[in-house]
Amino acid sequence: MNFKHINYVLTVCREGSFTGASKKLFISQPALSQTIKQIESDLGEPIFDRSTDPLTLTYAGQRYVEAAQQMLDIERNLRAKIAEAKQEMHGRIHVGISAQRGIQLLPCVIPEFVKKYPYIKIDLVEYGSATLERLTAEGQCDLALITTTKKPNKLNYVLIENEQLVLMAARSTQLAHRFNDGEPIDITEAINEKFVYMREGHSVRTIQDRLFERYHISPNVLIETSNMEAAKNVTARSNAVMLIPRVYVEDSPELRYRVQCHPIRSNDYERHFYLCYRNGMYLTRYMEDFVRMVCKRLNVPFNLPGN
Repeated sequence: MNFKHINYVLTVCREGSFTGASKKLFISQPALSQTIKQIESDLGEPIFDRSTDPLTLTYAGQRYVEAAQQMLDIERNLRAKIAEAKQEMHGRIHVGISAQRGIQLLPCVIPEFVKKYPYIKIDLVEYGSATLERLTAEGQCDLALITTTKKPNKLNYVLIENEQLVLMAARSTQLAHRFNDGEPIDITEAINEKFVYMREGHSVRTIQDRLFERYHISPNVLIETSNMEAAKNVTARSNAVMLIPRVYVEDSPELRYRVQCHPIRSNDYERHFYLCYRNGMYLTRYMEDFVRMVCKRLNVPFNLPGN
């Protein structure tokens, strides 16, 4: 295995086709296909199942990708440790964060970080939490600040902040007329209301879909969006409801006279705000400081393993 071949295989894996991968790699499709065939010949087994669309990994391919990601982790860790030993604070950090958390955290964290580390480039990877979790496991993010459920996989999960999911209802809704602000309710109480949806890939949407499936709810969807700010404001002004982390309502005091919030009874789908990074990844001093600044902004203890 060499790093050029690893890059080719991982790109095909991500893109799901030789055509898409060749465009990303700026090489011809026949040249890429020939290289992959040579890698498979050396391995003695096919890496990709070519009968599927998109391409999927064979058993041998899955083992190859696991080994490839471990090699990339070793190489990244080595470079980071050497640079840190030489006190060369030049580098790059790929930070995964959702748009809403970015609005909350980045205006405070980025200026402080840049002042301390002027030669470290921050590359933001902005998607919903479920997508960022996958990208971090694949090695495309160094650190991901996401709201999710802790699960056994390739990632370390460091709890930063507990989070409660609530039903936010415009005060003009029938539900708001029937219940007092802050009163816990069953999700079935909102069955006749119009819902504002987050798009798939957002962790709120994952929990919402599970709740609706459990209680056999087919909601009346007003609009579906990936923009949490838009979703909050549409809900408040459109006689609608939405599931939302309470912290996002508390960070928008301008909404409080327009909406009320209700904890959901029997919601055992816990989701909290975590720092995630790959198992075995070496966290440089500037990565740790980035997390420390996030914790400072949220006024929570800084608590990485080993600290």
